[in-house]
Amino acid sequence: MMVLRRLLRRRWVLGVVFGLSLIYFLTSTLKQEERTIRDRTLLEAKDSDHRIPWKVRFNLGNSSRQITQCRNSIQGKTLLTDELGYVCERKDLLVNGCCNVYAPSTRQYICKSCLANGCCNIYEYCVSCCLQPDKQLLLERFLNRAAEGFQNLFTAVEDHFELCLAKCRTSSQSVQHENTYRNPQAKYCYGESPPELLPV
Repeated sequence: MMVLRRLLRRRWVLGVVFGLSLIYFLTSTLKQEERTIRDRTLLEAKDSDHRIPWKVRFNLGNSSRQITQCRNSIQGKTLLTDELGYVCERKDLLVNGCCNVYAPSTRQYICKSCLANGCCNIYEYCVSCCLQPDKQLLLERFLNRAAEGFQNLFTAVEDHFELCLAKCRTSSQSVQHENTYRNPQAKYCYGESPPELLPV
């Protein structure tokens, strides 16, 4: 034990340990840099005008189309949104998954609780508002930008409904410091910008 202490006190031993640590650090950094350059080169090699072939199909609000089954937002305790943009109470959900359009509380493309920036207080209203046909340009702009940054994230989205379900879920844009909402009253967003930061 005493010999080890004496050995570690010698400057040349500390120099060797420091040198080996420095060599390890530099090789790790260079390997990471090589990976980054390789990834960047692959992205630049793609044609800059080439757009990712998004599979999203927009429902243009053609109500004459007969739907026998509907997908819906499922998770709401009291409210649900179906793929046609109707928001209804859970008790007004039909067996085919669609909202009963004749129920007094059922509304289509409802943006109640949504702010001008596209952030809403209630998830189901966010999805319904996002499904409005006039939101198509906004969502296409988002998808074109997402093509660069979130290529893998939104490629699983098949249509307008799935895009709105995914977009309205809270994301890293909705939070600050990873543990508090930027705006707890409007944390579900389909818009281009994150919720406004409310003072604490």
